[in-house]
Amino acid sequence: MRTTPTRRNPLRRTLLALVSALSLAAAGASAAQASAPTPPSGWTQVFVDDFNGSAGTGVSTSNWQYATGTGYPGGPANWGTGEVETMTNSTNNVALDGNGNLRITPRRDTSGNWTSGRIETNRTDFQPPSGGKLRVEARIQMPNVTGTAAEGYWPAFWMLGAPYRGNYQNWPSVGELDIMENVQGLNRVWATMHCGTNPGGPCNETTGIGNYTACPGATCQSGFHTYTMEWDRSASPEAIRFLVDGTTFHTVTANQVDATTWANATNHGFFIILNVAMGGAFPDAFGGGLDSATEPGHPMVVDYVQVLSSGSGTTPPPTGNRDAYSPIQAESYDSQSGVSTESTSDSGGGQNIGALANGDWALYKGVTFGSTAATQFNARVASGAASGVSGLVEVRLDSRTSTPVGSFAVGNTGGWQSWRTIPANISSVTGTHDVYLTFTSGQSQEFVNVNWFNFGR
Repeated sequence: MRTTPTRRNPLRRTLLALVSALSLAAAGASAAQASAPTPPSGWTQVFVDDFNGSAGTGVSTSNWQYATGTGYPGGPANWGTGEVETMTNSTNNVALDGNGNLRITPRRDTSGNWTSGRIETNRTDFQPPSGGKLRVEARIQMPNVTGTAAEGYWPAFWMLGAPYRGNYQNWPSVGELDIMENVQGLNRVWATMHCGTNPGGPCNETTGIGNYTACPGATCQSGFHTYTMEWDRSASPEAIRFLVDGTTFHTVTANQVDATTWANATNHGFFIILNVAMGGAFPDAFGGGLDSATEPGHPMVVDYVQVLSSGSGTTPPPTGNRDAYSPIQAESYDSQSGVSTESTSDSGGGQNIGALANGDWALYKGVTFGSTAATQFNARVASGAASGVSGLVEVRLDSRTSTPVGSFAVGNTGGWQSWRTIPANISSVTGTHDVYLTFTSGQSQEFVNVNWFNFGR
């Protein structure tokens, strides 16, 4: 979890979930399934990874990206949590085992330095359709280690709001959903929603809104269990439920916090994270962190991860399949620099990206233009910039340093929530491209907000 965001300042991820720790995923008792289970009637599978592959190979980079080092670029040290490991993309830490499992294994070298692994989905668009449901689940065995040998272990299966990627300053307002966490080898699974402001606020940060339970049957460490988050937009109030082996043990509903807090935390997509941290605030809260008795080499074993969708409405387009001619919500970016999000008063609600200034950018992968060329770009923008402050909203293809195919200038529109749609001509574009919105100005002041954009022929 993270500390209070301010624009362009480092953000801390301080997880002190004060209600008990989760069990650590392990290396071996139960056998993996050949594949994720078939979706129940009424559900559609929108993402799956069964981790089937040759032993000793890395994860699919079409599904996952590695988060390496001791923090995000420009983010807080030690991932903001006090954990001590260095995350790597080495198969020594993150590898398939050849039996349908992913293993994330913490290691310690002869000098006492720890390494481990953290992977995140490339996609950041996981959210329920309007009036429908989203189910995110994984079958996991926590590190099979307990007692003093487990001191400092902190495995997790969790999600962060898409606006966090590339920002690292907007936690906890953009939302965090911890589906499975564990520390110290305790036979407990912990689930938490983080939102609002830190410290304190409507979501009781840095603790969040959480609960825990023991794993049913075999302990969390000695066997596989299925950990699930079900986000239900068909319920009134909207609800986010957390389950282990099909049994709900924690629910957070929209009426537990104010409407703005809930909207900021949920009106966007999420990405999925699997990692094993070593040491940090959460283990410290339950008996202390790493010491000489801690045993390296006990992996979290993941059989599969899948995402299912159910109900009315439409799910956000998967990365690599965005329609250029339908509105692309600006907050659905795949990556960004300098971008903030906020609730919008524009028609349709949701969020806009804002605080945009010279040098900022946002990336939207896989925008499909088709074989008939697009020749126009439209963007829904607002500005409360001071007199004399203006800048360009530019469209670039496949690289944020490529020559813009089109742009328009914008200055004050009457306020940061005073919206207008501005068209611009662009060079002819066909095919499928990664689209960058870049923001260029002759001064450093913020000059524009963007709600959505699309293209025309």
